[in-house]
Amino acid sequence: MKLQVLSDLHLETELFTPQPAPHADLLVLAGDVDSTWAGLARFADWPVPVIFVPGNHEFDQRDIDEARQGLRERCDELGLIMLERDSCVMNTPDGRRLRFVGTTRWSDFDVFGREQRDRAMRAASYYVRVMRATRGGQVFDPEAVRVEALACRDWLADTLAQAAPVDACGRPEWDRTIAITHYGPSLRSADPRYGSQPGTASFCNADDDLLALTPIWIHGHLHCRHDYVVSHAQGGQTRVVSNARGHGHKGESDHFNGLYCIEA
Repeated sequence: MKLQVLSDLHLETELFTPQPAPHADLLVLAGDVDSTWAGLARFADWPVPVIFVPGNHEFDQRDIDEARQGLRERCDELGLIMLERDSCVMNTPDGRRLRFVGTTRWSDFDVFGREQRDRAMRAASYYVRVMRATRGGQVFDPEAVRVEALACRDWLADTLAQAAPVDACGRPEWDRTIAITHYGPSLRSADPRYGSQPGTASFCNADDDLLALTPIWIHGHLHCRHDYVVSHAQGGQTRVVSNARGHGHKGESDHFNGLYCIEA
């Protein structure tokens, strides 16, 4: 199956027209498509199925629980498949079944370890002010972000570890699993412009121990592109992919390939 991968289009400010990649079988949108949600309509008549995992900016200036429900309703209207602590199984052209598991994942601020968590959370205050999101009438502050992040982490770990049930014909319900998150799963995905500074903990998580549970992990959030392979001591490899466009005025979209695809 050929997957077109896009994220961080920021259509609320960016002048960019997404185009279907030739011969792609499915489009993955790994978050921060449009903070106003208006840009999601551009994918309503896409020629192949579209899987959308919300980014942090899809929750800007909103209650995050209300926004999650609103996004589901919006995606249902547009015919998009939204995954936020959800999974779906898609049939490939060659007869395999791929399970896609998706969650925003948020940041738990532990990418540098427990001893650096407080420092990372102080640095996160800037990003919280930019989002201006709430939960139950309270500011969605770094402490609240961490609570949400840990709930996402627990769901993701449990879901990735699930063995495929067997259907009535004795066949597994899926042949392999692909993970999609908005936040990066490893410090390996840190933006090289900023490196290992406290603010990086607002973009990457230490989910390296989960990588061995999937051969492909797609993410966004960092406004740079990644395509690297992690080898595991117990055998096997995981390909980690991000095709984030970012902001043109910062030069982040230079050399961006909007038709970028991977084989799954």
